[in-house]
Amino acid sequence: MRQHQTRFTVPTQRKGLIEITREVAAWLAETGIETGLVTLLCRHTSASLLINENAASAVPRDTLRWLDRIAPEGPHYEHDDEGPDDMPAHLRSVLTGASLSLPVGDGRLLLGTWQGIFLAEHRAHPHRREIVAHVIGE
Repeated sequence: MRQHQTRFTVPTQRKGLIEITREVAAWLAETGIETGLVTLLCRHTSASLLINENAASAVPRDTLRWLDRIAPEGPHYEHDDEGPDDMPAHLRSVLTGASLSLPVGDGRLLLGTWQGIFLAEHRAHPHRREIVAHVIGE
């Protein structure tokens, strides 16, 4: 078994979903791993990772609206150290998750036809988000 690890920095502008599938796939191709498992970790508590449809532009918009309804901003949170979007961002991250595990076959991510990997930025202001990628396999 071989292993490789890297870190990606993803600049964000505001709340939104940023597709990172190409970056992860390009790195995987460089490793030469044909069969294995990729693990991705978002090293933040107010951003997250998710797999979602990457073909219909309405899907990210609907996803963000749903997250806004589930964890709305407002004065009802005790934790607001960094502003009114602070605690809702943490809740959205809990809902969507900080890590993903993805199978690798024939040197490629074995995602479905319409699946993409997204960084979800849950804060209103720009950030630089770091993602750790690790692959193990042959």
